[in-house]
Amino acid sequence: MFEDMLKYQDQMWLSIGETFVMVGISVGAAVLLGLPLGTVLYFCRKGQLYENKTLSLVLNSIVNVVRSFPFLLLVVALIPFTRFLVGTAIGTMAATVPLSIVAIAYYSRLVEQSLLEVPKGTIDAALSMGASKPGLIFKFLYVEARSGLVLGLTASTISFISFSTVMGVVGGGGVGDFAIRYGYQRFETEVMVYAILVMILLVQIIQFAGSTLARLLDKR
Repeated sequence: MFEDMLKYQDQMWLSIGETFVMVGISVGAAVLLGLPLGTVLYFCRKGQLYENKTLSLVLNSIVNVVRSFPFLLLVVALIPFTRFLVGTAIGTMAATVPLSIVAIAYYSRLVEQSLLEVPKGTIDAALSMGASKPGLIFKFLYVEARSGLVLGLTASTISFISFSTVMGVVGGGGVGDFAIRYGYQRFETEVMVYAILVMILLVQIIQFAGSTLARLLDKR
């Protein structure tokens, strides 16, 4: 296996870089769009501060559809939209489009669940002190839920890594594509094992970092 590592090290580093691009952009989309979407889902729920049954129904339906859609079929279904957005349906940047859409839906649900764990008394205390809407969200709600939000993002990132391996089937690149082209198609089992070990190592590092950060942020 060591010889295979040296033989394909350039291709592996390139594949790792492509995986980081895909996962990095999808994580960015999750934070920038999934976090506010999950917050809206939380506030629009029945019994919450800004209850809105219609908006809640629409947003929940969209999130549920995206999350329940088989990922590979979603990639295929989004090919026209991906081509319109980035000019091509093949390649690493094209792969970030379906990944980002799934990331937004996936993380928004985890955000909603994390916010639901915040005691209602925290909201009441913030309102009694005259907190504005942004203040309520950023100074109270997110602060109280920060540990859960980090754990949710950690779990999401690991899922995005798993999804990114599927993108190799449609020319998205990454470690999954490396395993298919240099391992499976060439009948080199050692190369596939090499790629799997790299993925396991990446997941372990991300899980350790996320769990450690969440523990440090948890002041309960």
